Amino acid sequence: MAAPQSTTNGSSPRHKPAALSSTSTAVSSTTTTPLHTPRKEASPSVSHRSSFAENLRAHPSSPRAQRHNSFSGAALTELLMNPPVKTNGEDAARFSGRDWRSVQVHEIIDPAETRFVELDSSIEETTKLLIRSGPPNVILIRESRTTKTPVGWFGYDELNAYLLLVLGLSQPDDSAVQLRERARSGEILQLQEVNDHLGAREEPIMLPHTANLTQAMEMLGGGVHRIVVAKEGTSEAVGILSQLRLVRFFWENHQNFAATERLYGVTLKELELGTKDVLAINGDRPLSDALRLMHDEGISSLPVLDSHNNVVGNISHVDTRLLTDTSAIPLLSSSCIHFISVILSERGVQDGKDSYPVFHVSPFSTLAHTVAKLCATRSHRMWITEMDSPSTSVPPSPGLGYTVVPPFSMQNSSTHTAPAGRPDSARGSDPMVVSGPPFTNPNAGISAAQFQGANLSGRLSGVVSLTDVLNVLARASGLSPGDPEATRRRRRRSSSSSLRRSFAEGTRPSAEIVRGGSMDAGRRSGSMGASGRR
Repeated sequence: MAAPQSTTNGSSPRHKPAALSSTSTAVSSTTTTPLHTPRKEASPSVSHRSSFAENLRAHPSSPRAQRHNSFSGAALTELLMNPPVKTNGEDAARFSGRDWRSVQVHEIIDPAETRFVELDSSIEETTKLLIRSGPPNVILIRESRTTKTPVGWFGYDELNAYLLLVLGLSQPDDSAVQLRERARSGEILQLQEVNDHLGAREEPIMLPHTANLTQAMEMLGGGVHRIVVAKEGTSEAVGILSQLRLVRFFWENHQNFAATERLYGVTLKELELGTKDVLAINGDRPLSDALRLMHDEGISSLPVLDSHNNVVGNISHVDTRLLTDTSAIPLLSSSCIHFISVILSERGVQDGKDSYPVFHVSPFSTLAHTVAKLCATRSHRMWITEMDSPSTSVPPSPGLGYTVVPPFSMQNSSTHTAPAGRPDSARGSDPMVVSGPPFTNPNAGISAAQFQGANLSGRLSGVVSLTDVLNVLARASGLSPGDPEATRRRRRRSSSSSLRRSFAEGTRPSAEIVRGGSMDAGRRSGSMGASGRR
């Protein structure tokens, strides 16, 4: 084998790499040439970063854009006009296939709602029991704990009358002055001392617990608000049947009673249901005017209107529960519209959600829609409103001086002082002023436009009550209920006669009388018909 030849310039010898066999699986160890890695192409994501606008172009469309409405317009209208009824399965089965005339009174009352106080109970503890108990919003009065025979009752009408008496806004008799001074001095008053000075009232009407609903229907459909149910053959009270409880019974079981079922799909206008003459109050009037007006006229609620007759709220005698604390007394001199904000705020705190005025229906609302609202709001009446109209504001109430007189004995409130600018004779023997929560500021001016839902009501044109509903159901069943107008006139005469002296000594609170959508505003100068009462 020949030796390798050297180069002439003396450089290192050059070696040729051995040829690679096509069948070889390895690289010769004598190879010194490095292996080159194949070049990778640049990533598009690195070479070009997409802009936000480019990403949006390819963004998929939202599913909301392709979602169809759950209800058609017709279906939604049907739902509003004929709301579903939440029924108790056990009750539905119990009354299924029965004629409601055969149902006995004791079958639809709750004995647990019958609560008593004694004649020697204090006004303060009676009021606390009334507020704590809830429906039927009345406490029966008995002579002692050894009997269950009622001699009267104490409800929110009586609470309103007591507040007006103690605050000096009414004086039904000579003894009222002495009672007012005793209450202002912090003395605890017993129910038997005050009960006869709260105005003339009707004696409790009683029915035996075995009576059928026909008798109750004729009474309650004639304008009686509640009936005391007694154990048969005795005067022992075992329950209370109110108008609202009877209306709710028919509503929850209407599919079982053919005689009344057909009426629920008929509008108020077709049934000619409701009263055209309505007593109302403007939203910028003081709350004290509303309380006096309800007591003077024997009514349990008032619609609050803006300057264009639009319903912006509702004040009920039940709302007097918010005035039993001394810190809330300044509300009496604030406007009605401001008190509505307090009512809605308090209701929202209790329910955990916002509240809106819902005490209205239209002439074209069905009876079902009306009854559903009455039951849901536990109201005595619904205001009938016409076409929606733009809400306008009520002028803010001016700052008013006020005197705070505790409605109950407040022995521990001596640290408060009375405001200047009022004579001592108008303050009482131990005048007090308290700084309540922010919402009790009587200087706060709140307009109707600030209420969410004020523009959802409309112009006041009438009222429909529980009495009207029960009356039409009774007549449709072939009964002859009493005349509601006669009952209203009798109740109004009792109320007016009990306060005749206070009218002579002071001015009557101003009000508005709405007749079929028109307004007679200003101070009342004459008598008014009984329409629209209770």
